[in-house]
Amino acid sequence: MNVLGLQIEIAWENKEANFETVRRLMTAAAPEKGTLVILPEMFATGFTMNVDSMAEPYGGKTEQFLSSLASKWSVHVIAGAAMRGENGRTRNKALVFSPDGKLAGFYAKMRPFTPGGEAEHYASGTGPLVLALGDCTVSPFVCYDLRFPELFRQAAGTRQPELFVVIANWPDKRILHWQRLLQARAIENQAYVLGVNRIGDDPYYHYPGHSVLVDFNGDIVADAGEQEGWLAAKLDFTPLRQYRHGLPFLKDLKPLKIGAAGE
Repeated sequence: MNVLGLQIEIAWENKEANFETVRRLMTAAAPEKGTLVILPEMFATGFTMNVDSMAEPYGGKTEQFLSSLASKWSVHVIAGAAMRGENGRTRNKALVFSPDGKLAGFYAKMRPFTPGGEAEHYASGTGPLVLALGDCTVSPFVCYDLRFPELFRQAAGTRQPELFVVIANWPDKRILHWQRLLQARAIENQAYVLGVNRIGDDPYYHYPGHSVLVDFNGDIVADAGEQEGWLAAKLDFTPLRQYRHGLPFLKDLKPLKIGAAGE
């Protein structure tokens, strides 16, 4: 599978400007049909808490844009957006679109960034998403989720995803954590991990990019650096599947039981 992570400078709460940036980079990158294209967390707005004016219902302009992007280029798309459900709850989601422009699934961030006040504005998701895209299984997560390995293990314990995608607005002050945690999640779960971060500034943080692809050995095989652009790679899942067959660690995953000392 070909993957393309677009590392963009997000214009604060300016959806049309961000849509245009994505269009421009897609034209420059010219992905092949069937490519998995990934955009950062809340790519259309930045990491905003202004949910009253920025969050959208399903079928809104951001979903329409992503649907048209997927169908125009005949690609899979994973992108972050603030979404408001019929129950009125707003969640920070990763939306997944198929090459025909249909919404194939969505994942709601399970760990809102409490230190930044996100939990006051966005409800938590209830479980991971694993779905087949092309010839592999993919599980998307969002930013702060990366610090909680049990979320990834929950996905690995059910359907053993071959590719984890983490979309983020991860600031420069903690960028070393970003890289090392992505590597840890890859090693633990015997999987490729693709982290797609943004660049630029919002009213609170500076973001240095460094979207990276990590292989199942924990090695960084591609890094987008600190400039606007993209990370492109062709993933071969045959070595991963051979590695899992030779060292079937994931088969030993078992739910933990908390018992008395000595049990």
